[in-house]
Amino acid sequence: MSIAAPAVEPVVPPVTVTPSRAWAVLIGGVIGLAASVTLTVEKIRLLTDSGYVPSCNLNPVLSCGSVMVTPQASVLGFPNPLMGIVSFTVVVVTGVLAVTKVPLPRWYWTGLAVGTLAGAGFVHWLIFQSLYRIGALCPYCMVVWAVTLCLSVIFAALAFEPGGIRNNLQHLHRWRWTLAALWFVALFLLIFIRFQDYWLTLF
Repeated sequence: MSIAAPAVEPVVPPVTVTPSRAWAVLIGGVIGLAASVTLTVEKIRLLTDSGYVPSCNLNPVLSCGSVMVTPQASVLGFPNPLMGIVSFTVVVVTGVLAVTKVPLPRWYWTGLAVGTLAGAGFVHWLIFQSLYRIGALCPYCMVVWAVTLCLSVIFAALAFEPGGIRNNLQHLHRWRWTLAALWFVALFLLIFIRFQDYWLTLF
């Protein structure tokens, strides 16, 4: 009577990160963290001094101060940038590990991909609120928007490469940066259309 050998589960190798992607993650994390820290400092100064004018109050449209005092700026009861500080700190640490070629498992990159996609969803809600409810734009927030979208594309690519993409998603993956560029173009158009009365006064 023969005894069947126990099934051996395949070992999933860690994800190989190219130097360009590793540096993109690190740089994106540093930029996002810097913007989040700056926003937090500006918020604290505004809370402690009602007469303080934030450094990012550039004009009636690009005005951080107008955004900071709204309920949308503290969705969970504390300033939104605090979430950015935590999230981008994780990204910076990940970028350092990737640059130093420390292997990370696929589930880690998948978690980051899911997290940044959720962040991208939150960003789109903030974009809608800024354009059509608050009526002002926060320059530092816009930096966070852009970084979050770019990081979501990078993390999604790392989580599903190689061989983890279904055939019906191959085209979406291949054109991911083109779609991201179209997203930026659409955002600029929405901003221009929403505040076109002000922009036209500058010419």
